[in-house]
Amino acid sequence: MNELDEFRAEVVAWLTENRPPEPDFLLPESFMEVGSDSQFHYLRDWQQQVYEAGYLGMAWPKEYGGGGREQVYQDIVTAEMARLNVPFMTNTIGLNWAGPLILAIGTEDEKQRYIQKILSAEEIWCQGFSEPDNGSDLGNAQTKAVRDGDEYVINGSKIWTSLGSYAKHMILLARTDFAAENKYAGLSYFLAPMDVPGVRVQPIQKLTGEYGFTQTFFEDARIPASCLMGTEGQGWQIAMSTLTFERGAAGGQAGGLSMVVVGVADVVELARHAMRDGQPAIEDPHIRDELVKFLIEEQGDRLCESRSRVTALCSERPGSIALSGKLRGTELRRRLCQFAISLQGANGALWVGDRDAVAGGKWQRSYLNAFSATIGGGTSQVQANIVGERVLGLPKG
Repeated sequence: MNELDEFRAEVVAWLTENRPPEPDFLLPESFMEVGSDSQFHYLRDWQQQVYEAGYLGMAWPKEYGGGGREQVYQDIVTAEMARLNVPFMTNTIGLNWAGPLILAIGTEDEKQRYIQKILSAEEIWCQGFSEPDNGSDLGNAQTKAVRDGDEYVINGSKIWTSLGSYAKHMILLARTDFAAENKYAGLSYFLAPMDVPGVRVQPIQKLTGEYGFTQTFFEDARIPASCLMGTEGQGWQIAMSTLTFERGAAGGQAGGLSMVVVGVADVVELARHAMRDGQPAIEDPHIRDELVKFLIEEQGDRLCESRSRVTALCSERPGSIALSGKLRGTELRRRLCQFAISLQGANGALWVGDRDAVAGGKWQRSYLNAFSATIGGGTSQVQANIVGERVLGLPKG
């Protein structure tokens, strides 16, 4: 047994022994559904336990609280977390977006101030990009940040700020110059505190009945000028760098799961028990054909990361895998959940809590929740445009 095999066995043993007990409440499927104190504390305690065991941020620098090891070790941990279906890491925005960004372009003070507390979940992060009136037009953000001495005064509103009710900090895109020659040049980027007067968070109930999303209002909220990342006017470039982490187009994330894992194997198992025309659905040739297509697609996506590291396999369209990953992954999950519901026949109309709901209504809930990921970080339509323009070279419009 080589060193990596030994490490994998160590990880499996630790996860098996230390996974938290099943709670007496419904666990969220991702950070976008964390809406109760019970859910939040359960997941934060789990992240803290994983970090203290040395299995989170393993490839981040030691001087900032990371493990200072090769990325392959963290990859093993994350893969085993998925296989064993343990809870996800609740501080998703900090671990996967804000943390990698700060490590990539932040100052030494910012790295010392924020990174370790991101890993330990001592400080939760949320994202302040989208606004109610601008949708996917991120460059048209209208939240104001006006310099007043050693502070900025913030006014405006951000929406879909997942974990906003629990966050200590927000990665905030705001307009500091309304007279700039173009809308992008007037934007600036802040690592903004949430616990200052003038910041109000309003939870938003989703179609599933769950919370997690919030709308955040800034009403003459004052934040230190030192919260500005980079310089005034650099906000658009920094926001685009953030999105490369959010969409998985750039590496450097801390590791761990960001949501409950849903795979084709789960749907295959469902098909073995769901009945169609008096026999298991998996006996239907059409169902088997569709399952094979899903298996091929899932395996292809799984191998893409390895393929991306072989230049000869990507030379024709070198950015295709990185730029299409978010689109491929989120749409596969949505379609897979939809197919799982179709296997249930009339029971597909039942919901969580219904006595006869298949798997407790898991697939119905997962299907509706899957739309969050197809919207956050750029809608599937936006992602398709990115692939069309930057990979295929198609003209805008």
